Amino acid sequence: MTQLRTNKKRTKKRSSLKRGLKITLITLVGLFIIAGGTLAYMGLKLANITSSAQQELERGDRSELRNEAVSPINDPISILFLGIDSREEDLTGRTDAMLLATFNPKEGSIKMLNIPRDSYVEIVGRGTYDKINHAHAFGGVDMTIDTVENLLNIPVDYFVTLNFTAFMEIIDELGGVEVDVTQGFTEKDNATYGTIILEEGRQTVNGAEALAYVRMRKQDPLGDLGRGERQKEVIEAVINKAASLSSITKFGSLMDALGNNLNTNITFNNILGMYTYIDDLNNVESLSFENGDNFIENSISYHQLNEESVREISEILQVHLGMKDAMEVAPQIGTENIEEAASYNN
Repeated sequence: MTQLRTNKKRTKKRSSLKRGLKITLITLVGLFIIAGGTLAYMGLKLANITSSAQQELERGDRSELRNEAVSPINDPISILFLGIDSREEDLTGRTDAMLLATFNPKEGSIKMLNIPRDSYVEIVGRGTYDKINHAHAFGGVDMTIDTVENLLNIPVDYFVTLNFTAFMEIIDELGGVEVDVTQGFTEKDNATYGTIILEEGRQTVNGAEALAYVRMRKQDPLGDLGRGERQKEVIEAVINKAASLSSITKFGSLMDALGNNLNTNITFNNILGMYTYIDDLNNVESLSFENGDNFIENSISYHQLNEESVREISEILQVHLGMKDAMEVAPQIGTENIEEAASYNN
C-alpha cells in the first residue's frame, strides 16, 4: 500500500514537471512568435516607407567623386540631411536646415557638420554665387548635392529630405526631446505653430516648440551659426531617443509620421546595413565652420565662410571617408589637430 502511494506521488511529480515544461515551451514559442511578428511588422513598415520615398538622383547610384558605388556595411559614407521650408507633403522650396553626416564602419564613428543656410557659395549648375539654401529651390536635391560636393570636395552618397510636418510629428511621437535653452525667446509663425515662448533652461519640447527652437536666429547673438548648433542639438536628441528601446512601441506611428513627407535615395537594404552604428548614436562628433563674416548685398544678408575653416573641415571629412590618410593631411590642418586626425585611421 505504501509502495502504491509512493508510485502515485512520483507519477504526479512527473506529470507536474511535464506540464510545467510544456507551459514554459509554449510561453517561449509565443514570445518568439510575438518578437518575430514585431520584427516582421517593423521591417515591412520600413520597407514600405523607403520604397514610397525613393528618389533617384540624375547622376545615378554614385557620386562622380567615387570610383564605384559604396555600401554602408563596408564603406565610409556620407548622408546629407535637408530640412525643407514646406508643409503638408510638399518637399519643394528652400532648405531651412542642412546637415552633413559622415559614417565610418571601421571606426564605428559618426561626424556631423552644420552648413549655415546663408553661406555664400557657388551654386553648381547656375554659374552664380548665392545662399546655399537657394540651391534646392533652383534645382532640387541634385543641384544641392552638387553644390555641397563642390564646397567640401567630398562625395555626398545619400540624402534625406524632410519637411516641417514630418519634423514636428516625429518629435511628438517620441514624446518630445530634451534641449538646453541658453537664452529664452519668443518665436512667431502663424503658418506653422503660432506663437511659441521658451524660457531659459533644460527642458523637454514638443514638435512645434522644437521647430521654433531650431528656426529662431534673429534673437540669437550668433545668428545663423547659433541656429545651426541648435539644429544639431535637436537632431542628435531625436537620434538618441529614437534609438532607445522605449521608442520601439512607437515605430509604426513614427513611420506613419514620415509618410509622404520624406524623400531619400537610401534603400531598405542600405538601412539594414547601418545597424552597426546603433551603439555609436550617443557619440556623434559635432563639426562647425569658424570665423566667417556676415555681409549685406542688395539688401540681402549672406554669410561668407572662412576659406581656411572650410579647407580644414574638408580635410577632416576626407580622412573620415577614407579618401586620404590622416598623417597626409595633419600638417595642413594645424598642429593642434594632428593627434585628432591621426586617430581617425586607427
